[in-house]
Amino acid sequence: MPEIFQYEFMNRAIIASVLVGSTAPAFGVFLVLRRLSLIADTLSHVALAGVAIALLTKTFAPIIALAATTGAAVSIEELRMRRLLPGDAALAVFLYGALAVAVVLISIADGFNSTLFSYLFGNVLTVTQTDLWWMGTLAVVIALFMLMFSSELAQITFDPDLAKINGVRVHLLNLGLAVLTGATITVSMRVVGVLLVGALIVIPVLISLRITKGLTRTVITSSVVGIFVSVVGMVTSYYADIAPGGSVVLTAIVLLVLVEFGAFVRRVNGRTSHRNCVDSHSHEHESHAHGVGDESDDHELHSHR
Repeated sequence: MPEIFQYEFMNRAIIASVLVGSTAPAFGVFLVLRRLSLIADTLSHVALAGVAIALLTKTFAPIIALAATTGAAVSIEELRMRRLLPGDAALAVFLYGALAVAVVLISIADGFNSTLFSYLFGNVLTVTQTDLWWMGTLAVVIALFMLMFSSELAQITFDPDLAKINGVRVHLLNLGLAVLTGATITVSMRVVGVLLVGALIVIPVLISLRITKGLTRTVITSSVVGIFVSVVGMVTSYYADIAPGGSVVLTAIVLLVLVEFGAFVRRVNGRTSHRNCVDSHSHEHESHAHGVGDESDDHELHSHR
């Protein structure tokens, strides 16, 4: 058995990586396709403010962070749907406001310490059995949500106006996605950290959009990619003795670069092949034209004789 599996805390961390890696990118597909990727980053900063409140009040940080992200998600969606603020403006207000609250509360408290750093960048030592139960429950909730509303989610992703005409409750589904985003960020704090969890929601989706077609395949591929980069990043962080959050995100970015490079090579090869086919076809056409000319000349010479 490899050394890494001999430690209970690493086994918990890897299980957590699988749960987070499978759930975060799954609904991230709908955020990316609707150009709402920034909501993940915004809610992560709100979660940081919740952690700061918990550290100051000495309460359970995940519960406070979950309450903060849920409230912020509902507020952002209400502001956006009621057109009180443009979507990007609402996200910016909550992002910078939450960051300001976090900075002020951290300065009032003991400042930066090991506990805060574990929430910021992730720490495999802090993953508990209770965290795994929360992550497993969230994974089941997300799976059920996406199975029950798969058709409606597809409609609001590609044409929300038509979805409204068809009777889809667009507002409620948007609220559900926003709340699940906040919940995922909250339970992922132990593994990836609040400052980097947004990348785990977005980057695997970008990879899957490059290599697959179709919404269902994209969702499945995003989850598979999320699991892969989470586990590889976690194992790398153990052997390299680096922060797990940074290791997971860098693994995802490296994979994205490789996929983009592969797509670039395919495009170049495709253009070259197309150009060769065109040149070959032109050459055959010219050869055929020359052959017709020769037969005509022979016929004229025969007639003259």
